[in-house]
Amino acid sequence: MNGGTRDLREIIREELLMKDVILGAVKDGPRTVPEIAGAIGRPAHEVLIWVMGLRRYGHLAETEEVDEGYYRYGVSAGEGS
Repeated sequence: MNGGTRDLREIIREELLMKDVILGAVKDGPRTVPEIAGAIGRPAHEVLIWVMGLRRYGHLAETEEVDEGYYRYGVSAGEGS
């Protein structure tokens, strides 16, 4: 690690731990990655990695594009939450 930068493998390992936290952050409505990051108090670049993993495995889905490439993410229909 260098100057407070965390290893990507460490961030990815936390994905399972962050699943419930992120799903909780979007339970009341879809949010962008920066909005999710603010809600859970984590850096947006880490949240982006977790959101993409949750999206890949069907836990989150894009709901709309809000501004130049920013999408809102919400609980996917198959998640059942």
